[in-house]
Amino acid sequence: MDWYRTIFEVIDMRSFSNLWFWIGLAVMWSTVSHFVVGVPHDLIRRAEREGGTALADAEALAQIYTRRILFIARQGGIFLVTFACFVNAGLVTLAVFYQMEFAQAVLCLFIPLQIVSLMTLRVCRIIETDGLEGLRLMSRLRRHRVLVQVIGMFSLFFTSMFGMYQNLTLGVFG
Repeated sequence: MDWYRTIFEVIDMRSFSNLWFWIGLAVMWSTVSHFVVGVPHDLIRRAEREGGTALADAEALAQIYTRRILFIARQGGIFLVTFACFVNAGLVTLAVFYQMEFAQAVLCLFIPLQIVSLMTLRVCRIIETDGLEGLRLMSRLRRHRVLVQVIGMFSLFFTSMFGMYQNLTLGVFG
């Protein structure tokens, strides 16, 4: 049973005191804020600055991902919402009523990510209905990125405050 103990020492279920949780959180928000509707931020900036091929590439990527996201939402939207509500209800039950730290940590990851997903779906609908192209499209993607970053900052702040509270009261020092 020594290997069992070793595995659970490496994969610690106490999330807020685990370095891997914080690395994963940082990577998640870095990735989410870099790829806006599937278009990398550096490509958006280059498209605004240079135009030409960079603008055509950014527009093509935005249109591809917009159609893809809207197709998924239209075909499986009810299933996705139902599944998300089921997972959220289970996590909230485990996190609030059973005080399970792993569920609390996963909620700190999932809830803001779901908000960003809904915002992305809204932006995709705006892109499709308004037929955004060119610099108007790049401007919309930049604004969406700023909102995603604001949500990420609030999420990181809340998660770090809650994690410190957990560690000080219930964790290593409590």
